[in-house]
Amino acid sequence: MTGGTVGLPEGGLAAWPHVFTPGEAGAPVLLTLHGTGGTETEIAALATAIDPRASVLSPLGRVREGGASRWFRRMGEGVFDVDDVIERAGELAAFIGAAREQYGLVDAPLTALGFSNGANIALATALLHPGALDRVVAFSGMYPFGDRDPIGDLAGVEVLLLNGTGDPMAPAGSVDVLERTATEHGAVVTRIGRPGGHGIDGGELQAAKEWVAR
Repeated sequence: MTGGTVGLPEGGLAAWPHVFTPGEAGAPVLLTLHGTGGTETEIAALATAIDPRASVLSPLGRVREGGASRWFRRMGEGVFDVDDVIERAGELAAFIGAAREQYGLVDAPLTALGFSNGANIALATALLHPGALDRVVAFSGMYPFGDRDPIGDLAGVEVLLLNGTGDPMAPAGSVDVLERTATEHGAVVTRIGRPGGHGIDGGELQAAKEWVAR
């Protein structure tokens, strides 16, 4: 892309809306990824609930749907444009690499915290680009590749799946596929279900806090 870095918009990292808040020395980096209609500033508060010492890196999804920010295109509710998912996962991997360089985070451990659409792009990025992202906490996420499996070796990747068992937006069947496929490719997957639907509850926040702190 003329004037930009591969995977980034023209103008590079500066042209991608995001916030970065440095944390305490030695603390991890939490990459927060919003759901449909969310913002990079709102979702950043999730990191504080998980680890208030952490540095927080929070970008804005670059796809627009009906005026709402998203991470990739979809054909309908729960029906993703898989080609766009794959492309946007590459973009997010490039963003992570550029942000690590820009903010002096090259050697810092990084974990993504994603909700809904943000969970799905976090999962897609980790499954396709584990060198850029190898730890994901996915709140109300699902398998992002439809009936396809473009995944390679996931040795070293760790994923925490937190889902409502009655969630119509992230159906249990899709989460089953996600858990099975990621495990078959070598990822370590922890899955915790709760009664209810789409969202994040206090028990999930506590589970995420303990998992991230490991």
